[in-house]
Amino acid sequence: MSERRRVVIAGGGTSGWLTAAALGQQLGSVLDITLIESDEIGTIGVGESTIPTARAFHRLIGIDEQRFMAETGASFKLGIAFEDWGRVGDRYFHAFGETGRGTWMGAFHQFWLQAREQGFGGDLGAYCLELQTAEAGRFGAGGQGPELSYAYHLDAGLYARHLRGVAEGAGVRRVEGLIERVERDGDIQALVLRSGERIEGDLFIDCTGFRALLIGQAMGAAFVDWSEWLPTDSAVVTQTRAVGPAVPYTRAIAHGEGWRWQIPLQHRVGNGLVYDRAHLSDDEARARLLSAVEGEVLIEPRTIRFKAGRRTQAWRGNCISIGLAGGFVEPLESTAIHLVMIAVTRLLQMFPFDGDCTALAKRFNDQAAADLERIRDFIVLHYVLTERDDTAFWRRARTMAIPDTLRERIALFRDNAMAYQEGEELFRVDSWVQVMIGQGVVPRHHHRMGAIMGEARLRQVLDDMRAQVARQVATLPVHQAFLERYCPYPR
Repeated sequence: MSERRRVVIAGGGTSGWLTAAALGQQLGSVLDITLIESDEIGTIGVGESTIPTARAFHRLIGIDEQRFMAETGASFKLGIAFEDWGRVGDRYFHAFGETGRGTWMGAFHQFWLQAREQGFGGDLGAYCLELQTAEAGRFGAGGQGPELSYAYHLDAGLYARHLRGVAEGAGVRRVEGLIERVERDGDIQALVLRSGERIEGDLFIDCTGFRALLIGQAMGAAFVDWSEWLPTDSAVVTQTRAVGPAVPYTRAIAHGEGWRWQIPLQHRVGNGLVYDRAHLSDDEARARLLSAVEGEVLIEPRTIRFKAGRRTQAWRGNCISIGLAGGFVEPLESTAIHLVMIAVTRLLQMFPFDGDCTALAKRFNDQAAADLERIRDFIVLHYVLTERDDTAFWRRARTMAIPDTLRERIALFRDNAMAYQEGEELFRVDSWVQVMIGQGVVPRHHHRMGAIMGEARLRQVLDDMRAQVARQVATLPVHQAFLERYCPYPR
């Protein structure tokens, strides 16, 4: 390869600038990278919550945690508290990290179920360090206290700005302008801007969000609609002034026609209400959100439309879609930024430098489809396990037909307490167990490895685990105080 490959990224925001930063940092010496974005087009900007995989990606592109958090007003996240999902008044926690300690024969919850059958063991969450730390409002990092599995709450607009600095420092060129036309001769040849400027390239990356300007409109990759399983199609979002210290977790609070989120940052709180327009009007959704938020409303609420599903091909010809352009499953488990990061990581590993890329594209597409389908199943799990019957929305959710892949998982856990994580699947055994137990699934049977230990030994082991978690939590500082010391946002 004698010439540098020309990469053109259409769209900025989190997806565009994450892609630009990673390509620039890792392959910038052999690529010419141009990113096109327009100040006239706003970003979705509500992806304000991440999962722990973000930390590894940040290390990959050389992001300094303290600086990034200070510049984006970020706080730490140890999981998600789910309220009113199983039944109104219920609350459970999906935490990062491990719950207890299992063996090669089975996961920890099998021991816990044996103890529960015998009348002891307490709450499953008592054995999870991250869960107990979150509930106590504590946190520590950077060698202070026990090692926690954590992610971030962040300001999406400030995050994109931070990533832009990383990307431009690695040689990425930004072009301001609106894309007016896509020139094709089979593959994409160039993007023509409203100004008349023509940006040629060898590889085009679609980060234009739900518009899917390149992969959908220009390249014709069809969209597979998943709204039969995930019917929510709108969100109304706003920001409020914080009225108390930032807690190290996201709140996901179900309402009659969907759910709403509450994401605490250092300088404000992100709020959104997700709903199905077949059951709730935009005006009703806006009023419901404003009646539920705490603190002064800082921006006028705005409405976002979306549809759950994916493109049949994330990579078609010389066009690769990353982020919302390639697919979306709704923000319930904070997977949107992860999907961008995993797609960019694969692109780095499978970059089409020269030759026939058909096999590469097929592999990329197969993995992208599998990622979204597995996440889809985990999101649908929250809805179908509800016991709520107070509204038409929830009655439909609890009785809907679900993908066979999910139906088999639920049956396996219901019958034998068996949960699993396969291959490159994102969600761990602990994640499946926490949601299913949290939403009221009581397995009919479980593995008897706990019975083999004998009651006295099992009781002692569980007591020791629970006590160790409590001791570790007690060593950690209060989350808000740690933020103010570690990465204070300039007021």
